[in-house]
Amino acid sequence: MRRFISLGPAAVVLLTVVAALLAAPEVLRRTEAQQSQAQVRLARQELLQDDILLRINRANRAVARSVEPGVVHIMSASRMGMSGSAGSGWVYDDSGHIITNAHVVGPADRVSVQLYTGRLMNARVVGVDVYTDVAVLRAEDTLGLVPLPRATGEMPEQGDRVFAFGSPFNFKFSMSEGIVSGLGRDPNTGVSGSTFTNFIQTDAAVNPGNSGGPLVDVLGRVIGMNVAIATGRSSEAQATPNEGQSAGISFAIPLPTIESVADQIIETGRVARGRLGISFGGFGRGQPILDGERFVGLGVSIAQITDGGPAQQAGLRPNDIIESIGGQRVSSPDLLRAVVNTVRPGQELKVRAWRQGQPFEATVVLDELDSINAIGGPTERMLQRQVGLDIRLGREGGVYVRSARPDSPASLAGLSTGQRILSIDGIPIEDYEAFIDAIATSRIALGRATKFLVVPEDGGERQEVTVLVRQR
Repeated sequence: MRRFISLGPAAVVLLTVVAALLAAPEVLRRTEAQQSQAQVRLARQELLQDDILLRINRANRAVARSVEPGVVHIMSASRMGMSGSAGSGWVYDDSGHIITNAHVVGPADRVSVQLYTGRLMNARVVGVDVYTDVAVLRAEDTLGLVPLPRATGEMPEQGDRVFAFGSPFNFKFSMSEGIVSGLGRDPNTGVSGSTFTNFIQTDAAVNPGNSGGPLVDVLGRVIGMNVAIATGRSSEAQATPNEGQSAGISFAIPLPTIESVADQIIETGRVARGRLGISFGGFGRGQPILDGERFVGLGVSIAQITDGGPAQQAGLRPNDIIESIGGQRVSSPDLLRAVVNTVRPGQELKVRAWRQGQPFEATVVLDELDSINAIGGPTERMLQRQVGLDIRLGREGGVYVRSARPDSPASLAGLSTGQRILSIDGIPIEDYEAFIDAIATSRIALGRATKFLVVPEDGGERQEVTVLVRQR
C-alpha cells in the first residue's frame, strides 16, 4: 500500500512532462503564427509608410501611356504577294513619317500600319538603308499619329533603365522593361545585309515582332530601335532578327544613327556617309591605351592619314590612338567606322586621342565617304554574306562574277564564275559605280526578286536570271 502511494507523485510528474511534451508543438506553432502575423503587419506598415513602389508603378504607367500612342504595328507583303512579314515601328514626326527596320518592310513598296486605337491605314516606303537596317515610311494620313519625343544629343549609359515596345509574337503594343547592359556592341546580326556594329545591348525582353519598335528611357524618349535578339539556338548564341526567343540579350540601333539616316532619306532620298580619312592599325583589333603604366582602355590606332582629309586637318597623326569620337568610346576599328559612317558629312565631331602617352582633343569636320561603294566595302560584304556573290572588275571595265557560293541565292539562280553582269533590273552595268547603285536600288538583301542579265566572259548567249534572297 505504501509502495502504491509513493508512486503517485512520480506518476503525476511523468504525466505533466508528457502533457508538456505533447503541448509543446502546439505552443511553437502558435508562437510561429504570432511571429508571422507580426512580420506581416510590420511589412504592410512599411509599405504604407514608404510608397516608392507605388511611385515606380505610376511612373511605369506614365511611360506606357505616353509612348503607346506613338507605336505602330506594321504588316507588309512582297511585291509578288508570295510572303508577308510583321513587325513594329514608331512615329517620327508630324508629317506622318514612321521609322522601322528595313528587314521588317522587306521588298514591299506599300505596307499597312495599325495604331494602338485599332485604326488601320496604308503607308508607302519612302526609303530604306540596308547598311544600318533603317527604313522610313509615310502614312497616308496624319490624323491620330503621335510623334514620339527623342533623347537627341544624349548618350545612354550602362545601367540606365529602358523600355522596349512592339508586337512580340504578334501580341501588339506590348511593353517590356530592362536596363542598358552594354554599348557599342557588334552582335554580327547579319540582318538585311547590315554592316552596322554600334548597337545598344539591353536585357529588356525582345522577341520576333519587336523589330522596329522603339527603345525608350524613363522619360518616354526614344533612345534606339529594337533590331535583333541573341538566342542560344545552338552551342553558340547567335543574334537573329526573326528566330528564337528572348534569352536576356537584345540589341537596338542607337538614336543618332537613326536620326542621321532618316533625316537624309526624308530630305534628299539618299544617305551620305561621313569620312574621317584614316586607315587603321592593330590588325583590326583595339589598341591598348596606357597612361604611364595605368591601362585606360582600348582605342583605335591610326596607321595612315589621307592627305588633306578631315583627320589631317584636325591635327591627327599616324600612331595616334583614338579613344572616343562624338562622345562615343571606340574600342575597335569596326566601332569607329560605324560611328563615323553613320554621321552626316560636314558635321563636327569632338575627338579624344592619345599621342605618346598623353591625351589631347581635336575637332574634325567629316567629309563624304566616296561611297559606301568603295571596292571591298559594305555593299560587297553584304553581297557575299546575303547573296553569296563575289564580284571582280574587268581589266577594260565591266563587272564580273568572281564566284557564287554553293547553295547560295546567287548560285541557285544560275550565276557562275566568269559571267559578265550586263544589267540589274534593267539598269545597265558599265562600271562599278553603276553596279553599286543598281544593287542599292534593287533592295536584293531585303528579299526583292532581282533580275540579272549576264553573258559568259568568253562570249555566248545572254541569260536573264532572277536572284531571290529568302528572308529568315
